[in-house]
Amino acid sequence: MKKIILTFIIMLGLSTSAMATQKSGCILAQKGKVTVAWMAFKTPAKKGVSGVFDNSKYTPIAKEGKNFREILVGSKLSIDTSSVNSKNKSRDAKLVKFFFEKMSSKKIEAKILAIKADKRVKNKPRTGVVTLEITMNNITKKVPMKYNYANSIFSAKGFIDLFDFSANKALASINKACFDLHQGKTWNDVTIAFSTHIEALLCNAKPLK
Repeated sequence: MKKIILTFIIMLGLSTSAMATQKSGCILAQKGKVTVAWMAFKTPAKKGVSGVFDNSKYTPIAKEGKNFREILVGSKLSIDTSSVNSKNKSRDAKLVKFFFEKMSSKKIEAKILAIKADKRVKNKPRTGVVTLEITMNNITKKVPMKYNYANSIFSAKGFIDLFDFSANKALASINKACFDLHQGKTWNDVTIAFSTHIEALLCNAKPLK
């Protein structure tokens, strides 16, 4: 009887060891490009004007990881401001000439510094705050952005104050160039956003032999 029990214990130990070599759960994988969007405001009624940047280079810290932190924190983004696209060529030309070209650099650089998740709510999108370090006009600031993850899309939105980036002259320039259209008012706060496709993949491996 003792031999039978001992044999059972050994077999159970071997089975547990084999299971320990398996990987279960899921990994996160970034797919495709990162879309960068913005919304500026004009007129005393604060009418929004939205658009994107067609040319931006995203450098991920890792393409796959066990959580958002592993694939996002440390990732970098370089935006070519001459690629601004508001679906109005005349407006885009003015934005480049009278706003972005008035700054010391034609690129906006960003780096993801941190990410903090909110408490999970069952059957609800994952949410939290992602903190970016943004460099524009040779000024660097930390910008918190609220993120949402649902249906494999990670999206984040935040706000910047152009005065924080010493863009006073650029703002005055575009306001002057569009004075009538803007009714003499171009706002200094701008909504910024980015989104990317992140898939949750099952990662099961066969037991080692």
